[in-house]
Amino acid sequence: MTAVDELVARALDGDPRAVARLLSLVENGSAELREVAALLTPHAGGAFVVGITGAPGVGKSTTTSALVSAFRARDERVGVLAVDPSSPFTGGALLGDRVRMQEHATDAGVFIRSMATRGHLGGLSWATPQAVRVLDAAGCDIVLVETVGVGQSEVDVAALADTTVVLLAPGLGDGVQAAKAGILEVGDVFVVNKADREGADQVVRDLRATVRMTEHPPGAWRQPILTTVASRGEGLDEVVDAVEKHRSWSADSGEAGRRRVRRARDEIEAIALTGLRRRFAGLHGDARLDELAASVVAGEQDPYTAAEKIVAAMS
Repeated sequence: MTAVDELVARALDGDPRAVARLLSLVENGSAELREVAALLTPHAGGAFVVGITGAPGVGKSTTTSALVSAFRARDERVGVLAVDPSSPFTGGALLGDRVRMQEHATDAGVFIRSMATRGHLGGLSWATPQAVRVLDAAGCDIVLVETVGVGQSEVDVAALADTTVVLLAPGLGDGVQAAKAGILEVGDVFVVNKADREGADQVVRDLRATVRMTEHPPGAWRQPILTTVASRGEGLDEVVDAVEKHRSWSADSGEAGRRRVRRARDEIEAIALTGLRRRFAGLHGDARLDELAASVVAGEQDPYTAAEKIVAAMS
């Protein structure tokens, strides 16, 4: 048995040290990932992936921690990936400064990992699906993927998740403007956190008005708009219920299968493009690239033709 075989076998038995080691291989883009994926894939596919996104300050970490408690109360094994799509966390492996999550650190039914993409080509789409596969195969029933909602990362986490929860809070911007930014397209459940603060009711009204104006074909999922005070654990059971309702609807409508096929397609594309980019990076010291660049500058050929020649050279 090779070292990778042994590591995967231990992870499949739920050994947290082995799971942590596999996640490190994912973060570091190890050359062993291909072998790891081949061994894990037959054992994955059972976990339900919940994406949690929202602007900084809406209370994602507090909400995630409270959701962990709610799912654990239902006897679900929970994995948590907190992903920074732009830069590494500076405070260590337990979600850095997100100390609220430490209440789960001694729970054997919870695995928590703070994970940065570390500049991987493809960003969230490169590392996170593979990390989810590790937690899935290791026996997690629910995998919570938390990421900062800043444009592209919202789209990425929605593509990865079976259900996407979008968090908003009063005082952080107009709810309608947030909806215009595209969250209606990525959110399956909307949660207005810090609902005890002034302005929360207005955010809820804005969202409801926008959802009402959105066309919903017959049988389509209509996003619920819920309120929580996550710091006090208020409203979290309703969020879990909404996630479970979306899970049931997705299974009955076939949306769950379609999303998982799209997720696999995106992962394949990200891996393929990363491989091509690495091969392209190897051409930077190649005289052929300099010659093509010089010919474009001289007007002898256009950049599309030059690029086609590069692609032909790599294929």
